[in-house]
Amino acid sequence: MRRAPPPPVTLSPMARPPAHRYHLDHPELDPLVDALVVKAQEAYGEIAGVDFVRELVLTTIRLVRDKLPRGDLKLLNSALKELRHAFHVFGPFEKVRKVAIFGSARTPPEAAAWKQAREFAERITRAGWMVITGGGDGIMGAAQGGAGRERSFGVNIRLPFEQAANKVIAGDRKLINFRYFFTRKLMFIRQAHAVALFPGGFGTHDEGFEALTLVQTGKSEMIPIVFVDAPGGSYWRDWQEYVDTHLRAQGMIHAADMNLFKVTDDIEEAARELLRFYANYHSSRYVGELLAIRLRRAPTPEQLDGLNGSFHDILAGGRIETGPALPEEMGEHAELARLLLRFNRRDTARLRQLIDALNAYVPAEPPPPADALPHEIRPA
Repeated sequence: MRRAPPPPVTLSPMARPPAHRYHLDHPELDPLVDALVVKAQEAYGEIAGVDFVRELVLTTIRLVRDKLPRGDLKLLNSALKELRHAFHVFGPFEKVRKVAIFGSARTPPEAAAWKQAREFAERITRAGWMVITGGGDGIMGAAQGGAGRERSFGVNIRLPFEQAANKVIAGDRKLINFRYFFTRKLMFIRQAHAVALFPGGFGTHDEGFEALTLVQTGKSEMIPIVFVDAPGGSYWRDWQEYVDTHLRAQGMIHAADMNLFKVTDDIEEAARELLRFYANYHSSRYVGELLAIRLRRAPTPEQLDGLNGSFHDILAGGRIETGPALPEEMGEHAELARLLLRFNRRDTARLRQLIDALNAYVPAEPPPPADALPHEIRPA
């Protein structure tokens, strides 16, 4: 007969997790795990997500029960340590918008694309943003140089060739060295509020299609994606023509999916694409069946009627409404207005058009003060 899980240790009121559904079903180990989590909060302070910490500990102990091979345990251990460290490094800069910039490590400084990347990084950091690159040379080094060390993150990958950190970010505490591509790619997308791609090789195309796929399928939050050519160049314009001719024309993507990205050779237009996206739109999250879109300014009743008329096709039912923060959001950005809708979770490109319509109601967001970065991060 299956044993009932033991009663949990009572946690402090500020960080008490919900009733335990996930447990080891072991009369001695389950109470020990609960007691360990309580002790950890006593030592380091309480956190709202303590229930997830408890489940992480339980999952780790289950690895012993599952008797995984040493190689699999090594992979899991390295990946979790890499992610924990990366979240720690990015944590103090959570409220600063960031753009992930991709491009070839082999582009020389005399190339027009190299100069474009540097100028774009200079332009977007003047607007208060930070940049994230792979930390190498070429396009990455150009962007890092344009942004400057203070406003740069390097998300490096350990390779046997050509991926030493560039001189701008080398030795900085915001340089993170990853063993695995999958943990590195996760942090790129998780931390970036936008993606900018300059001409590059397999890795650049991989990152570009990854970003497009995650946005198209709704597996990441909607972000602007811009492909930047050298002045008068056709690298991404040819790519766009290929996507249009072979993917869209043959029904492999929807015509509206072409709205998920922009191709340009003008860095001012590229910067405007990013800044306009956040003119009114702030962020979004699902609460049950509702998508809550957080806005700096709610639409007027007349504008709301217009949105319902134009975007009724993306609803799974009901109407687009406005409202305050939902209780389930736990106070996240409670000062912002909400647009609430039952999105069908299918027409993502049309959702992007809805965001563009909301942004058209307000002027572009002014840049913050130049010294708006947080202080030095804590040691890991």
